[in-house]
Amino acid sequence: MALYFLLFFAFAKATFGNVEEVAFVSELSSKPAQKLSKYGWYGNARLQMFHIPEETAIARWFFTVTKGHSIQCAERNVTIHIRHGAPPVINPMDARFPNMTLWSPSRALILPVTSLSSAALSVSNPAPGDWFVATHLPEDDGRIEQKGFPSCSYFFQSQLSIRRAVDTPIMQTGIRLKQTAAPNKPARLKLYVPQFSWYILVTVDECSSAEGAGSNNCPVALSLGSDSLLYDPARLNCSGAGCTANLTHPPWDTWLRVVVESIQENQTVTFSIKSSYSVRCKPESEGLAANDGGGLQSNSNSSSASNNSVATETFAFNSQSKLLNLLPSACVWRIPVLYEETDALSFRFTPVTGPNVSVSSSHPTLLTYPLPAQVTGGTINLQLTLNTVSVHQLQTLYVQYCLCLSEVLLCFSVQTNVTLGNKSTVVACFTPRAPILKLSKALQCHTGLFLGYGVNVSTSFPQAVIRLPFPPSGTWYLTLQLMCNGDCGSVSVVSVDPEVFVSACVEDCGPFGRCQLLRSSNYLYGACVCKNGWRGWGCTDGSAAVPFSHQLVATLLLTLSNLTFLPAIVLAIKRLYVTEASVYLFTLFFSTFYHACDQPGIAVLCIMSYDTLQYCDFLGSVCSIWVTILCMARIKSTVKYTLFLFGTLLIAMSLQLDRRGLWNLLGPILVAIFFMVVAWVYRGVTHRQCYPPSWQRWVFYLIPGILCAVIGLSLYVFAQTEDNYYYTHSIWHILVACCVLFLLPPRERSRPAVNWTKGWRPDWNCAWLWTPRICGYTLCQSSKDELQTVT
Repeated sequence: MALYFLLFFAFAKATFGNVEEVAFVSELSSKPAQKLSKYGWYGNARLQMFHIPEETAIARWFFTVTKGHSIQCAERNVTIHIRHGAPPVINPMDARFPNMTLWSPSRALILPVTSLSSAALSVSNPAPGDWFVATHLPEDDGRIEQKGFPSCSYFFQSQLSIRRAVDTPIMQTGIRLKQTAAPNKPARLKLYVPQFSWYILVTVDECSSAEGAGSNNCPVALSLGSDSLLYDPARLNCSGAGCTANLTHPPWDTWLRVVVESIQENQTVTFSIKSSYSVRCKPESEGLAANDGGGLQSNSNSSSASNNSVATETFAFNSQSKLLNLLPSACVWRIPVLYEETDALSFRFTPVTGPNVSVSSSHPTLLTYPLPAQVTGGTINLQLTLNTVSVHQLQTLYVQYCLCLSEVLLCFSVQTNVTLGNKSTVVACFTPRAPILKLSKALQCHTGLFLGYGVNVSTSFPQAVIRLPFPPSGTWYLTLQLMCNGDCGSVSVVSVDPEVFVSACVEDCGPFGRCQLLRSSNYLYGACVCKNGWRGWGCTDGSAAVPFSHQLVATLLLTLSNLTFLPAIVLAIKRLYVTEASVYLFTLFFSTFYHACDQPGIAVLCIMSYDTLQYCDFLGSVCSIWVTILCMARIKSTVKYTLFLFGTLLIAMSLQLDRRGLWNLLGPILVAIFFMVVAWVYRGVTHRQCYPPSWQRWVFYLIPGILCAVIGLSLYVFAQTEDNYYYTHSIWHILVACCVLFLLPPRERSRPAVNWTKGWRPDWNCAWLWTPRICGYTLCQSSKDELQTVT
């Protein structure tokens, strides 16, 4: 019982007045270190998510960037973007965004880094919810770095420290609270904003201070709302006996932060504060009983009887879309919206009345779109279409309604004159957190604390599109109204198709990109991977696109350069290295079709999955080097083929673990060279001479082959970039094939050449027998039966 009494006492103090200091608690969260990458697309940015709870007074981020290796690296500028509600939309490459794609820049920090650097960012009265931090290195220079070599690597780590109030006083409508704002200790309060609020009034008066007694002055600053680094709170500096802040279109169904600060140094101000709000467009309660269509129709008829002008509109609404009727105290047509999750990062909203929504000139039409936090990593799309066919149908229905009341001749004249005015426009405002309940053709779609987006459609421009990448979570509102400007014709109701949906990427990245889903911890978001030199958020910036002629030349270079393996295959077969020739043929085939499938442009040919082609290309390339060096070792056939098979299995396993690892290439080369050196040293010691003994073999074969190998590896590891990849990699193919031609040893003397000349001889039983002739000799075949004897 004592515990309940203490809780009630604390709640009463927070509600009806509390001059004591607000208590604060500290919390700390940290994210693991992540390796930074050069920016080429959004997937190169490292995304981290932090959650800031309600009533947080101060949030402070600590960012640290450390260098991973001790090698000398140039100074790098690490860019840190931070945004509230959704991941930041960034454009480091200054690329052109797709048409009708709107975005707001996030807060960015530039952190120069050499070995160890740190930075901090503090936000007072931060907006509660999810905050996102995206970090990346400068734009990618196109250099292809091989895994395993030491390079300049940077690691990013971030921490968040917050101070949160645990007993913030709650302001109730019409109730005064006595508060004190001391230096560096502002008064913090909060009030709840219900739905359908038109404006919020907060009044500060009855100010007094020990330093300025009797001055009747309020040296305080009043702030409403939170800081999201994009939208600042509404701030008012008080003067005189007091002040009143009027916040129109406040965010609905949320807690609003109220902060009062003393603007005089070393002066503590005691004051009274109260709040009030006005409600507009709130519908009357219909109770908990569900009404059917007939009930709605009867209510519509009863309300229409009292007003003839509204009757015509109500008739048109019910005839066209069977809309819920407008309640007497409401000032907007509210249309419920259904939503369904169709795929990952894919939501679709549908009005319950169907795709077409009736829009009137007398009252706005309001649609509500709740946007959950799990789809903020996508793009919300609004496509507004003026349905001219439905407008004609509405006009026809209106004439038929008049037909029942008037003569046929009169109705005919009305039907010919019913047209939509040329200056009439359907105005729409798409706003977060709160709707715009009073529209104008000026499209001032700004609420009290947030910016909105406005569009309009008319008979001249019947369609408008808005795309918002990474929209903040919360409830979005679409307000529609027909603006006539004195020339609305005979039509006061039109039909509009508001299509709202969430997709992973903007228009699925178009024909020059691919939409890829990314994950940071448990958060899913989408980004476009562009190809063929296209850039931008939706791969629509073709300023650096590669022409088709260059694409065709690149494809031909990378594929036809593999034909240099044909002489190596012929030479291997001629010298009776059939196993080695089969490996070279495997490499030729899969390298050709892998590079035909790997091209980013239009000249692409894929005979099987890209991953399979890439794996087989890597496997064939490494195995070609493996079998060639082992063949040069001149070891026994049993040992050589055992190493062939066992090494190929190990290479296949290592490529499956890490396909682009450096040691997947250097490992087999070094092991094969070790076996070759051991075999050559053994032969040199046994025969007491250098092996191979012929200087011509060294000068004309081994040294050129080694030079080709060194040049090819140097190009492959150090010289390849995105721009010269087509040329350097084609040269790599040619040099590897030349290595095989130079380094493949001659035929072993102990292996006789096979002459497949057929020898035929008659048998006494009139049967022709075939025996092969090898080296000019006929293999003997005994005609006697072998007998088994048992002893």
